[in-house]
Parts: sequence; C-alpha cells; structure tokens
Amino acid sequence: MKIRVPATSANLGPGFDSCGIALSMYLSVEVLGDSEQWEIIHTLGEDIPTDEKNLLVQTALKLAPSLAPKKLKMTSTIPLTRGLGSSSSVIVAGIELANRLGNLNLSELRKVELATQIEGHPDNVAPAICGDFVVACHFSERKENSVNYVKHYFPECDIIAFIPNTELLTSKSRGVLPENLPYKEAVKASAVANVMIAAVLNGNLPLAGKMMQEDRWHEIYRGKLVPHLSGIRQICKEEGAYGCFLSGAGPTILILTPAEKTERIIKILNALDSRAQVEHLSIDREGVQVF
Repeated sequence: MKIRVPATSANLGPGFDSCGIALSMYLSVEVLGDSEQWEIIHTLGEDIPTDEKNLLVQTALKLAPSLAPKKLKMTSTIPLTRGLGSSSSVIVAGIELANRLGNLNLSELRKVELATQIEGHPDNVAPAICGDFVVACHFSERKENSVNYVKHYFPECDIIAFIPNTELLTSKSRGVLPENLPYKEAVKASAVANVMIAAVLNGNLPLAGKMMQEDRWHEIYRGKLVPHLSGIRQICKEEGAYGCFLSGAGPTILILTPAEKTERIIKILNALDSRAQVEHLSIDREGVQVF
C-alpha cells in the first residue's frame, strides 16, 4: 500500500486560516511489511525520527493505538518549514495509514475533523485531504461538528512557487500578528476575502489575484519577515501575472499566471536569487490517494 498526499498552500492572501489549495508536490508513504517495531526509511534529514516518535506514526497511533508495527518508506518533494504544508501532509498521511490498517472506514468529513484537531486549523489539512480549492472554518470550542468546509474547482492557471533557501517557522511568523484588529479594519479585511473567494468561484482570476494582494489580515505584518515579497509583486505586475501571495506563513511565495507568461517569469525569478528554488506547479485535484 502506498499513500500519497499533496502539498498545500494556505491563506491565498485574505483567506487567512480558512482558504487553501492542493499543489502538485507530494509526500508518499509506502508500507513495506510487518516489523517488530515501527521503522521509517527516509532521507529527509537527521532531525526527522525513524521510529514511533515520527509524527506520521504518532498520528496513526492516536487514532488506532493497537496498530501492529510496520516498516515504512517515506519520501517527499515538499520542502520543510517553507509554508507548503509539510507537517500537514504527514498528519494527513498518518490519518490515512490508521484508516487503512485499522479498518476505521473514516469519511472525508471525519478525516478533516481529525486532522484539524491535530493541526489546529483546517486551511492546510482540508485541501490535502480533499484536493483542489477548499474554504473551511473551525469552531475549536465545539466537540462535534467543529469543521465546515466547501471544496470547489480552482480555475486553470499556472502556479509558480518561489521557495527561498531560508526557513521561516510558523511560530515566528505568527508572533508578528496583532492580538486585535479594529472593527472597521476587520470589516474591510473580510470584504476583501469575500470578493476573492467569489472571484475564484466565478473563474475570474484577474480579480481574484488582485484581491489576494489586498490582504489586511496577515501579509502586511509578515512582509518585514519576507523582504522579497514586494519585489516579486512588482515583477508580477510588470509581467502580467494574475497575482501573488505568501504561501501559508511564508517564506514561499506563490504566483498565479497565464501559461504564456510562465517561462519568462520563471527566468526572472531564477535571476532574482540563485539560491532560491523556483518550481512550476499545478493544482492537485484529488487530495490524498491510496494505491
């Protein structure tokens, strides 16, 4: 059995802690066979445990404590601590591992609820499970029916990921956000998010991209931690991209662009920072898959 989970990008600008898309980068977990103890073969770095301390196994055992140990192989093209849902993908894979090995017969909704409880919010885990574009909300004070979400088709476009060679921890990125927002400012921020979502649903990427760049929830505060954001935004404007936004908490920036603009924008971004990774991606429509 092999489980595949896509990378994700959360927020899309003003859809803070609510909107997300699934992307064509993947975490894969292969069950190789039975074992006396949990063993995970990977080349993801010395800091990633290879035993039951791994987040993958911890998540699975939280749902199905009596699972028999397995030998697993984990591979991933999702960069760590870059705002592309690397930890969410492991959580989703762990839930699916427990679901299949433990015969839990979890519904999609239940998977989203469980993943949200573990992760804290649904913006990454929901698209990782469902695929495509997902808008979700989470009521942490409720024990049941705590998550509501809608999956919708994201309009066809090319997606370019500019991935800096520096990590940005979510804890640090959240640390610069204000504890409160004035009521009038919150109303404006909400209106921008509403128009962005409506534009996506209507297939209007020029308007959606414009609204993605008008975020008032988090990017105006996190911009100082991601100095390349303003420069890439200017490149997008000059080269005719739909728009760009911080992927999750950053530092990765995603650019939405017509296909005919992609090659030139990638060339410009490669010249902007030779240490950065520039990837040509697309929307993953399926979410978590089992083969």
